[in-house]
Parts: sequence; structure tokens; C-alpha cells
Amino acid sequence: MSEEAHAAQDPALLRRLLRAKDRMDAASHEEWPVVRLAEVSGVSEAHFARSFKQAFGIPPHRYLLTRRIERAMALLRETDLPITDIAFDTGWASLGTFGRTFRDVTGNSPSAVRSQGRQAPRELGAVPVCIVNAARRPGLTTAVSEKRRQAANGTNMPEQQQESS
Repeated sequence: MSEEAHAAQDPALLRRLLRAKDRMDAASHEEWPVVRLAEVSGVSEAHFARSFKQAFGIPPHRYLLTRRIERAMALLRETDLPITDIAFDTGWASLGTFGRTFRDVTGNSPSAVRSQGRQAPRELGAVPVCIVNAARRPGLTTAVSEKRRQAANGTNMPEQQQESS
């Protein structure tokens, strides 16, 4: 077994990585640079970044973006807060960055998600919230910058092919 495969299965390391992931979940509106996450996990920055991606399938920054977008989507559907407030409450430094990233990840603008949420029937009451959130979680397997580059070039390969190339 390679050293990296062994590290990914090390229960102590996985607990440390989960600690950092739990902190991001609890405070996704805060800044979470790799140095801070590594400190929470008690490992070096490089080891943290490599191990997090290996354990959870995506880099820590992309995980944090997913959580922020997920939270913003819930607030858009369930509250009447202004979109600007939602952007800042979910950790974005600017409304423009929020809107652009939101559209890149979800394919819709925040206002479109809000209007779709109001039109959709509310029949999900019997389904546990964690399941509903998982089903609505944006799939962010391709970096946002890569999606923009593909759109600019007019290429639109399926994500499975993108990951292998």
C-alpha cells in the first residue's frame, strides 16, 4: 500500500480532517485559508490539502464554495432577505463575485433561483432536511475557473471526461 493510500485510511488523520470540515460547515461564512484549516487539523498545509482532497474527493476551497452556495440557495428559497444580504451573510466579499460564482456553479442567477423556489410546491416536509440538502447540493466537481474557460472556448466536455484529461 502506498504511503498516500495508507494516510487516507489513518483514522487519526481522518478525525483531524473531519474536524476541519466540521468547522467549515459550522462557519462557512468565515474565511478558511488552508493555513487555518491545517492548524485546526494539526498537520502541515501541503499534507492537509492533499489529504482532504483524497479523503473527500474535492479540494477544501471547492468544498467551502459548495457549502456557501448551498446555504445561499436555501436562504433564497426560504427567506425574503435581499440578495445582497444573503451574499454577505454567506461569506462573499462582493456581490459581483457572489453572483458570478453562483451562476457558474448552479447555472442560474440568485434571483432566478429565488423565483423558482417560490413557484415550486412545498411537498418536501416529510423528507429529512439533510437528505433534501444533499439532493440540492450543487455538484462542483469542476473548478469554476475551468467552467469559465470552457464556456469562453465553446467546449463543453462531460465532467467525467474533464477529470480524466
